[in-house]
Amino acid sequence: MVQRLLSKSQVLYLALEAKGLRVLPLATRRQIAKAIERDPSMGKLDISSERVIIVQLSWVRKEVEAGLHRLAQAERMVDADPELMHGTPVYRGTRIPVHAIADMLVQGATVEEILEGYPALTREKVKLAPFYVKAFPRRGRPAMRPWATSGPRRASEHRLAS
Repeated sequence: MVQRLLSKSQVLYLALEAKGLRVLPLATRRQIAKAIERDPSMGKLDISSERVIIVQLSWVRKEVEAGLHRLAQAERMVDADPELMHGTPVYRGTRIPVHAIADMLVQGATVEEILEGYPALTREKVKLAPFYVKAFPRRGRPAMRPWATSGPRRASEHRLAS
């Protein structure tokens, strides 16, 4: 079952925010969000106030659609069965954890090196691993805790001068 928390028009608006829309005044951004919600298929939006603002939506819509397509591909390639490796997301039909492949790529391994070690995978599956990991991070506490770089701290007593 796929559960969507945001509509496509909401994702489109968030992508626009990330691309720089957030520099506009809040009232203008609200006006843009409402216009996109009314007609998410529009290609261009003209906002007239004190100055003319034209928002090109077609290229952002293409990016959002491509990202949603890649996400669907990534979800189809993964199986997270509680009976298989305690529910660890693995490539469908294998016991190869997706997070392990993404970690290898982060550590500098090339796609060719990974394919040599895991011939059951395809180039596309290896390339989608980081995308899947971004969308579905590991559960639980992070392995690296940047806030815990130093050892435990001692509580000290401070006496007030009387």
